[in-house]
Amino acid sequence: MEVHSYCYALRTNGVNFTGEAHYMSSKYLKMMWARIDFLRHVLEKGYNFVFTDADIMWLRNPFSHFHTDSEFQIACDHFNSNLSDLKNIPNGGFNYVKSSRRTVQFYKFWYTSKELYPGNHDQDVLNRIKFHPFIAELGLQITFLPTTFYSGFCELSDDLDHVITVHANCCIGLENKIHDLRLVLDVWREYISDVKRRVSRPLSWGLLPQLCGNVGRKISAATRV
Repeated sequence: MEVHSYCYALRTNGVNFTGEAHYMSSKYLKMMWARIDFLRHVLEKGYNFVFTDADIMWLRNPFSHFHTDSEFQIACDHFNSNLSDLKNIPNGGFNYVKSSRRTVQFYKFWYTSKELYPGNHDQDVLNRIKFHPFIAELGLQITFLPTTFYSGFCELSDDLDHVITVHANCCIGLENKIHDLRLVLDVWREYISDVKRRVSRPLSWGLLPQLCGNVGRKISAATRV
């Protein structure tokens, strides 16, 4: 076996992450926070990164749609039409981060803030600390990505001509996620297979999501599943 020089040996002592980590279980929380700490290491090594959850369907190349003047860009469960409004509800499952002193310090602050909010996962904590004066002192600009482009089952965009990613958020259970993402792929295949038809009769997601979507949550909630 050959290990690629760019691989990173992520050590998770005492925890096995090979199986499904059920939402908000002890294993799930450890996995979420191990991820934040790992991404800090990536930034410290000088690398920019795009992070994507496994339950996100990429339909188009996102790189041409990122903002060149922002160091931290994150998808949303709910987007209020203002890229910089901290009242947007972020979703940590998809983000683009540039390596800088500010982003390294931000990830350190994010990780250590878990001690202030025990029992919360990374996204809940982010939704609290985004208003913290330390973020303003850092000079870090947070850009919230529109759900028109970076969509999901919490707030599904009907604009198939522009949607870039679809996230199986607002969804509990691996089987439910897989079921609805397969339907996303079915619609997308139909969309790209017949240009003439979509000009005369634009496609939509139809009844999607079926098993996912707004699972008893309020707009103001900051829960990712």
